[in-house]
Amino acid sequence: MNKGIGPAVMVFFAVATAARGGDFAFRKFTVSPLYDSEGADLGDLNGDGKPDLVSGPYWYEGPGFKVRHEYQPAKILDPANGYTDDFMCWIYDYDGDGRQDILMAGLPGNPAYWYQNPGAVEAAKASVMWKRRTAYSDFGNESPDLIDIDGDGKREIAFNTNDGYMGWAAPDPADVEAPWIFHRITSKGTQYKFTHGLGFGDVNGDGRRDLLEKDAWWEQPPSLSGDPVWARHAFPFGAGGAQMHAYDVDGDGDNDVITTLDAHGFGLAWFEQIKQNGAIGFTRHMIMGNRQEEQLYGAAFSQLHALALTDIDGDGLKDLVTGKRKWAHGPTGDVEPMATCVLYAFQLQRSAAGATFLPRLLDTASGIGTQLEVKDADGDGLKDILIGNKNGTFIFFKDGKASPILPFLRKARPAKSIKGPQTGYDLKGVPWKWDNGFWENQRRFLILPLQDQAL
Repeated sequence: MNKGIGPAVMVFFAVATAARGGDFAFRKFTVSPLYDSEGADLGDLNGDGKPDLVSGPYWYEGPGFKVRHEYQPAKILDPANGYTDDFMCWIYDYDGDGRQDILMAGLPGNPAYWYQNPGAVEAAKASVMWKRRTAYSDFGNESPDLIDIDGDGKREIAFNTNDGYMGWAAPDPADVEAPWIFHRITSKGTQYKFTHGLGFGDVNGDGRRDLLEKDAWWEQPPSLSGDPVWARHAFPFGAGGAQMHAYDVDGDGDNDVITTLDAHGFGLAWFEQIKQNGAIGFTRHMIMGNRQEEQLYGAAFSQLHALALTDIDGDGLKDLVTGKRKWAHGPTGDVEPMATCVLYAFQLQRSAAGATFLPRLLDTASGIGTQLEVKDADGDGLKDILIGNKNGTFIFFKDGKASPILPFLRKARPAKSIKGPQTGYDLKGVPWKWDNGFWENQRRFLILPLQDQAL
């Protein structure tokens, strides 16, 4: 193999090819090109038995998702300035009337509201304002989630208050119009409205969901009566990323922790659970690092502000979905604000050598927001990806019809190690030739700007 071709480029070729393959082939559908939300969700809002889509002030009728209904006052948003009122949304029956409602969380620190479904006749109108009620007035954290925490079969909203407590809230069973009841999990800490990183999963194997946050995991007690403080087990899981997950990555029978390391920087890792003197500890394994580590991990991008865990390819192992959020703090803030808004899956593979996550490039013109939902949008039994962000609202259908993946748009830099025509082979043995700033193989011609480091 010619040494003039760098590992990063070869891995990129393999990843791009694999992403067009059957198991990780997604067809991109643009629901709206406008900035309406930082997340989207699915649920049957009109009672026809088919999932509908919510993004920002609109809901779209499934399965076509072309008929739009305005259920709250719409705003025209500039992606470069300001924020949407929809950072997260969840469709669920919150008042128990048999109809699916909408819970909406906006900029952290503001109230979270739920919108009561008026019924199929009213909801079918092009524009009808659903009745809005306050779920909770002091709603913090940038990765809240709707999940069954107490095991009662109902989903509760997990978040933290601005005065330093993490916990969960549920509707008041005696009064659906009243603000929801908050249940503290932690002692008073340093959490505030812009705290990053939150998740729930069974860390210690007792069958109960424990709380995950960037500085610790909190052990759920046998009883939640009286809102006891959960036992805190300190461990540094990063600077504060996105949604956190507990999952047995390596197949050894205990759950590990998966998280992005910095929602506005670089880093994706899984933390292998180990036993240290009878206590639970963790060893960090990087899945993806920063730009300098790109050749080691095969991919690198920043702003991993949402992370989903799901089995995409049907092999029984759960994979990861994440990407680059666009302009979390505008076009001049954070790391690489103008870099390509990629969407990636990371395929979990196990072998005798251990567990690895293989990066699979899905798209280069969407990115992610602050919420990633992976659900069946069209009823074909396959899991689709829902995205709302400053680039628009998208559904990636997993139907075997892959959208074309365009080359990265990063600014090219001269590759000092490549002088004149070069030849070599990618990881699949396909011959490639470098000449005049392009890569060319025997079957097709592909423009590929150079990576940031020398090849």
